[in-house]
Parts: sequence; C-alpha cells; structure tokens
Amino acid sequence: MARIAIGGFQHETNTFSSTPASLADFEAPDAWPGLTRGGAMLEAVADINLPVAGFVQEARSLQHELVPMTWCSAQPSGRVTRDAYEHISGLLLDDLQHAGKVDGVYLDLHGAMVAEHCDDADGEILRRVRAMVGPGVPVVASLDFHANLSHQMARQATALVTYRTYPHVDMADCGARAARVMHEVLHGPSVTQHLEQLDFLVPLTSQSTLVEPLQSLMSEVESAERPPLLSACLTPGFPAADVADCGPAVYACGTDAAVVADAARRLADALRRREGEFALELYPVEQAIAQLRRTPAPRGRPVILADTQDNPGAGGNADTMSLVKALVASRLPRVLAGVICDPDAAARAHAAGEGALFDLRLGGRTGTAGETPLEARCTVLALGDGRFTGTGPFYRGARFELGPMALLELGGVRVAVASRKQQAADQAMFRHLRAEPADYAVLALKSSVHFRADFGPLASRILVVEAPGPNVADPGRLPFRKLRPGMRTSPRRR
Repeated sequence: MARIAIGGFQHETNTFSSTPASLADFEAPDAWPGLTRGGAMLEAVADINLPVAGFVQEARSLQHELVPMTWCSAQPSGRVTRDAYEHISGLLLDDLQHAGKVDGVYLDLHGAMVAEHCDDADGEILRRVRAMVGPGVPVVASLDFHANLSHQMARQATALVTYRTYPHVDMADCGARAARVMHEVLHGPSVTQHLEQLDFLVPLTSQSTLVEPLQSLMSEVESAERPPLLSACLTPGFPAADVADCGPAVYACGTDAAVVADAARRLADALRRREGEFALELYPVEQAIAQLRRTPAPRGRPVILADTQDNPGAGGNADTMSLVKALVASRLPRVLAGVICDPDAAARAHAAGEGALFDLRLGGRTGTAGETPLEARCTVLALGDGRFTGTGPFYRGARFELGPMALLELGGVRVAVASRKQQAADQAMFRHLRAEPADYAVLALKSSVHFRADFGPLASRILVVEAPGPNVADPGRLPFRKLRPGMRTSPRRR
C-alpha cells in the first residue's frame, strides 16, 4: 500500500477570448463540482465521468491510501487571472505540505491552461509540485485530449496519461489508467519519457475520434501501449491558444529509453502522414439554412447544427444569436436551440411564470463583434431550477448546477436558456425543460464535438455552422504571435 496525494486544477484557455477565468468561476459548480478540498472532494467527484473519479476508484482497488487535496475546474474562457491561479496553486501546495510524507502525487490537470502571467500554467504547477516533493517521489498527471503538451510537463512529471476520445467519454477511464501507471511506477524501475511536438495546428472540429483520421490513429496509440511502455499519448492540441507549445504532440513513457523514443517517433510519423486528412468543413449560416430547406429531416432524426464558434466548451459565451435569428427568419418548423446563457432572461421567465407572454431581448450581451440581442415576443413553455444529472456518455453522472432555466418560444423557435454557460452536450439539459430532442426537426446546439456522444445517434445529418463567436473554428484566421517557428496554422492539404 502506498500513500498518494491527489488533487486537480482544470482549465482550457482560449487566449483569444476577452473573458477571463476568475476565482469565482472555479468556486462555482456547473456540470462539475465547484472548488472542493480534503475529504469532501472524494464525495463531490464520485461517480462522475472525471479523471479524478476514475483515479480514486482504481487506486482504492489497488489498496492505496488516498490523501485528498484541492480539486477544481472552470468553464473554458480567456486566461486564468493571476489571482485565481496563484490562490488555487497555493491551496494545492499547502495541502501537499500538510499531507506529510507521501509516496506519490496524482494531479488531474487539463494541459491547455494559460494564466495571465504564465503561458505554460500546467507545466508550472507540475514544476512547483516537483520542487516540493523532490526527484524521488512519483508525480503522475492525467491530461485532456486537447492538451498542448510542453517539454516542461514531460520533464517535471514522472508520467503523463491523456484521454483517447473526443467526445471525451473516457475521462474516468483515463484517471483509472493513471492510477495503474502510478502503481507500476511505485513498484517498478525508473521511468523515461519522450515528447514529439508536431508543426501544424488541427481545427477543433476536425479532432473527433469518431471519424478518420483520428479514429484509426488512436487505435494505433492504444496498440502501442504495452510493456515496456507505461503510457502512450497523442494529443491534437487546443488550437485557440497563442502559446509556444500550442499544437499536436505525441508522448510516451516507460522503462526502456530506446523503446519509448522509438514508439513516440513512430506515432508522430503516423500523425504526420495523415495531416492532409484533417479537413475543416464549415457551413455559413445561409448555406446551412438552405440545406435544411432542400432536405428536411425525417421524423425522429433531426438535423444538428453545431454552433461551434460560440461553444462555451472552448471559450465561447453561449450568447451569440445570429444562428437563432436566422432560424426564426427561416420559419422552419420544429426547431430547438440552446443552451443560451442569459441569466436576466431566465429570471424574467421565472418571474412571469409558465404560459406567460412578454417582450424579451435575448442574448448578444458579451461583446462579440456584430452581435446584438434577439428582440421578440416570447412565450414561457417550461421552467427549471437547473439542477439535474447528466445521462449521456460525456456528462455521465454530472450533477448540473446551471441556475434558473427556461424553455422559451420566440418566433416559432424554441430556445433553452440557462443562468450559467454550459455546452449543449447532454440531452438531459433539454429534458429538464420537458423538451425531447428527438421530437424536433432541427437542433441548433452550442457545442463543437462533445454533442456527438449523446445527440449523434439521433442525427440524420450534422452541419458545423460558421456563426459568430470567440471560438474561431479555423486557426488560420487567428492572429497568433507566439507559435513556435515553422508552425503552420492549418494542416497542409495533400
């Protein structure tokens, strides 16, 4: 039995977003728990599809003693404020100092966090932890599929383990793999690592592991992970981050340096050979509406419009209204959209009550260029308190806290509204408001890829729509200043 300290600090940072992540954002719950410390953390994350939950369950089955520290996450946004970063890092380090002698440290990190004063925020946390525990204590971290892996992360951690799916249906499984890696490191020989960073950016909507090329590439990664390798990882990166380490990477660690380096190089070469397959297919709003008119959805098989550039799971604010306005103007039947973040609109709906009719200015409040609220007379169809449990593969077990919610009808389009932003990646978000997604012909979802896990099986077609928002879908249109020399902002075509 080993004594293992566990904690986490998760944020995916869109450096092109003007909305920072404050301490309050980490303290407040959304789909996942707010900032929690000590023994309460174990209960807060239990049975949720989170890496830390998977680590806890697997480590306990391996008979290890767990020392819970601080764990928190916040919705993707702009940079984490200096105050928030230093405060939360300080909590983690204080917990670690007071934990006494530990045999290992596990950290549930993202890998694409950027603070106002630190571009490699995850690497810096690992550096500080390593400085505290010394070179002899194993430090294992799990990272998101969209991590921008840095050499500092690889150098400071004993081992890194990353998700293998997008949508991220394997987050808890990744934590369990990290626990098994920790178990091996505690009882085995010394570990060596190798990191290969690639020289092109991959658009977020081209990173789904449900389709090629990543579907088969991730199978190669999984097959490569066998002794003497402890971990093999391929991360396409989070492209909306203007930092030197932005981009895809391949990482491996194990007990044989030559085998580790060879495996990483082979997987990186496989990724390079598939570069031209990372196609970016976007539909302008008008073109998407035209597609809906030409080919209506069959009953029970809606067409899904992915409003990717306002995806709150990638730094959007979930309040741009261009796509909803176009759907209202189109007069297409049976349209359901969401989830729009507008606490004022939700409050007005609750004050008015179900069945009420009133004039409303919805969304368009967070400063996206050219965006204005949707002004219309609305009907309140349903109300909810925003508290429900996720049922889909991605948000499985998540205990949502989205504040007052409402289902409104504006100009023939039904819109789900929440008081806190959360990407539309679970049907429970609409069922909470008595809206069954399969009953609609069109679903306009503020999400990039995660929606595919729960909504994908319903869809007759999926169109990724280029409506305004902070999460610019094509990295080639972003004003980068800090990328590594030679980095291409778009994959090279064949």
